[in-house]
Amino acid sequence: MPRALFVLTSHARLGDSGKPTGFYWEELATPYWALSDAGWTVELASIKGGEPPADPASAEGDAMNDDVRRFMADDAAMNRLRHTANVEDVAVSGCDIVFLPGGHGTMWDLPQSAPLGRLLADAWQAGAVIGAVCHGPAGLLAARLPDGQALVAGRRVAGFTNSEEDAVGLSDVVPFLLADRLTAAGAEHHRGPDWAPFAIADGQLVTGQNPASSAEVARLMLEAGHRPAMP
Repeated sequence: MPRALFVLTSHARLGDSGKPTGFYWEELATPYWALSDAGWTVELASIKGGEPPADPASAEGDAMNDDVRRFMADDAAMNRLRHTANVEDVAVSGCDIVFLPGGHGTMWDLPQSAPLGRLLADAWQAGAVIGAVCHGPAGLLAARLPDGQALVAGRRVAGFTNSEEDAVGLSDVVPFLLADRLTAAGAEHHRGPDWAPFAIADGQLVTGQNPASSAEVARLMLEAGHRPAMP
């Protein structure tokens, strides 16, 4: 049975604002069920282990989609979420997909995580699909390949746009603007219209722009995951 590893943020506060943040529910739940329903084993890890914080706004209003409701009602899924492995303790061997859900919390702890960077680089070298959505691509910034190049250098990526960050009023709160930092790392940043689904696959790297892109990222990861492994 193919195996996927999701790595979630453990960061719970929006900078100095005092407001809560964390992972974004749709960006966890929609890919989780897409892969699980396709016969994949999905394991959950986080930067610190244990129960990661969720952005409360991602469980309200239109953000609360059927996949989120299904996840919250599923005892096994919720138990996995409450007891995530610490990313330092996760073995990437045998892992076919590594996926980084978003949420603003990712902007603080994922790019700074050396264990995550090593895990992503090892997974890449082993031919695993690396996926991320919305702010999740911030975690890709932690990864460097054996030649010293950033994992994203020269590759087409999507992620939360500057205009979307402006629209949610957090451009002056987040530690950096994701699109700018990805570009500075050598990536070719691509985008669609604000808030519309947009995802892109560049070989074994799959990224999406915003929460609405979660389903398309999952589809592209599954498609990439069915190709022959890299030599």
